[in-house]
Formats: sequence, C-alpha cells, structure tokens
Amino acid sequence: MRCFRTYPRTRPHPHPRTHPGPHPRTTRARLRAAVAVAAGLVLAVSLAACGKAAQVGETSGPTGHHRGALRIGLLLPDNEIARFQRFDKPLIQQRVKELCPRCTMTYAYAQHDPAAQRYQVEAMMANGADVLILDAVDTKAIRHSVIQAHQAHVPVVAYDRLAEGPVSGYVSFDNYRVGQLQGQALLRALGPDARDRQIVMMNGSTTDPNAAWYERGALSVLRGEVRIGKSYQTVGWRPENANHNMTAAIAILGPHAIDGVLAANDGVASGVIAALKTARIHPLPPVTGQDAELNGVQRIVAGEQYMTVYKPFKPQAYAAAEMAVALGHGRSLTGIADRRVDNATARDIPTVLLTPLAVTVHNIKQTLIKDGMYRVDQICTAKYADACREAGLIG
Repeated sequence: MRCFRTYPRTRPHPHPRTHPGPHPRTTRARLRAAVAVAAGLVLAVSLAACGKAAQVGETSGPTGHHRGALRIGLLLPDNEIARFQRFDKPLIQQRVKELCPRCTMTYAYAQHDPAAQRYQVEAMMANGADVLILDAVDTKAIRHSVIQAHQAHVPVVAYDRLAEGPVSGYVSFDNYRVGQLQGQALLRALGPDARDRQIVMMNGSTTDPNAAWYERGALSVLRGEVRIGKSYQTVGWRPENANHNMTAAIAILGPHAIDGVLAANDGVASGVIAALKTARIHPLPPVTGQDAELNGVQRIVAGEQYMTVYKPFKPQAYAAAEMAVALGHGRSLTGIADRRVDNATARDIPTVLLTPLAVTVHNIKQTLIKDGMYRVDQICTAKYADACREAGLIG
C-alpha cells in the first residue's frame, strides 16, 4: 500500500501584523535556497515500511489523517558533543524503526549555528517532513521556524531543550534536579567546612534554557553554604570558552583560593580542568560535570573530575520517537506524556521529564556499566588501567 499525506502541503501566509514575513514566492525561493545550503549538512536514513505505528489504527488529529510511513526530521545542535552521535541519534532511529519500519528519517547537525539550524528546519519542511524532533541551538532564535512548521501542519517535538513557539511535545530531564545533584555533590566533596571554602560557578550557555535551570538548582543548594567567588556563563557550551573563563577566575581569585568548581557539563569541565592544570594547581579541586561523556568518566576514574550527572539517554530518545510517530499519525500524546509545561510563548505542552542520577567513582559500575552505556574495557584503556584497578573496575 502506498503511504501518503491527505492534508495540504501549502503554508498559510502569516498575518502581517503578528508574523511579518516575505511574500509566499520569496518564501518558496528561500526554501529552495535552504535546501541547497543544507544539502551538505542533512543526511537521509531510510528505515523502510509502515510498521507498528501505522497498524494500530491512526486517528485524525491536528495534522489531519496520515496513514503509513512518515518522514521524520531530527535536528541536533552539533556533532561535537559525544552524546548526540553515540546515543541520541541512533536510539531515536532505533525506536522509530521499531514503531514504523518503513518510515524515513533525516537528520542534521547545526554546529552551534542558530542560522544554520533555521535553514535546516526550512529545508526539511521543503523536502516534505511530516514531523520534526528539534534540539534547539538557540531556543529563542528558532521560534519563527517553529511557528512556520506549525502553520505548515508539521508538529515539532522539542528535544532536551524547550524551544519557543507552538511546539507539540517536549522531552527532557528534570533540569532543576540536575543542578541540585551537582551542588550537593560539590558540597560533599568540600566537606564539613564548606562555609569557609570558595568556589567558581561555570554555568552553561545563555542560549540554552536548561542552563538557567541547572544554575537555579545548583544555587538552591549552594547559596549560603559556600562562598561563590566568581560565576560565568559558557558561551555555546564550548570547552575553550570555559577554559578562558577559568583562566580569568584563577588570575582574579588566585590559584590557591579556589576550592571547587561547579561546571555545568563534562565539556565545560574539560576546559576548566585544563586551565587548572596549566596554572599548576595541585591537587585539583573537585569539579562537577554532566552527560557522562566517556572522557568525563575517565577523568572521574583518574581523580581529575569529581562527578558527572548521568541522564539515561534511552528513555529520553524513545519518548521523543514515540511522540513523533504519534503526532505524525495525528494521535494524542496521552499515554506518552505525563506532565504539562509552558514555554515563553505556549502553554500546557505535553511533556516527559525524566530523572537524572549523580555518578562518582564509587557508583560507575552500578549505573553506567550496569545500564550498558559503557563497557569496562571502553573506560579502562591502558592509560587508565591503574586508576581502574584502584577504583575496583578491573581486577
């Protein structure tokens, strides 16, 4: 059976007073240009026939009837952060294939460029995407693209970061809790005299609303319990920017006046630790992290990084895939989403918020290895063999 769409593909022209935009002919020309610009960034992955999601009796929804194979677009911020290549993309693909074996999936990496991501959204819609899974580089800058998708009857699932605009679903972790776990771990590492200690906060990027939640969660634990000597935002989550900020903090506060660093994720932690080493600070103060990247886990084993926050990627990726397939077939998200949240422009967005876990050298086996995120041999390479023995990961 041929799988096809029954709703119109043309977009309604936005109201000039509320959504100013180019003439429709200009928009179509821009979309064709977007396809060309994004051609080098967008790769298609065929997943084959109308499978389980198409067999369970699709119902009409806001996108109309759509029986059979869907074209799903996945837009990720970059391919530099290991989790997107290693976990998010393949896990989403896997779940989509299980639910709809003949569905196709297109993906693109924006390399931290909001403009590139906007072009990629337009290119995917121009190429007939039925639904988008979007991890926004800049949640505000992408708003107009989300509005365009909504007007074209293409639902958008906000993934990991809550994009502005009329998104149809949202999947992430309890990001306030992430910050709390980081703050609690840092206080434990500082010991009973934490009130006499001074830390540096190396927060995430201002373009990422999750970063604000991490910071709030951390401050809810740290404020009044430790002195915060300096606090920085890490532009684009880039390790080199964290390194620059940490170098400045060391110069201002002094190399022996920093007792700990609240680093928002493992990439930020890597830049922080490099700056501490360059300043010949020994022993290294405790440094937090997030995402359980392999390099971060190895730094934990080696005693260079104190902890990371593990966010099990499989349930997050699976929930996003399930939302996308349901929305593409015009079904409700009831049974998938168990919460509702608001963004800056929309209310009551069906949401899945998952629970993060703190990981230190003492529970790597019980978390990351047990869940199959890494094997012991992946962590315990020759460089880390002695540290792994000391940590009890190998005999």
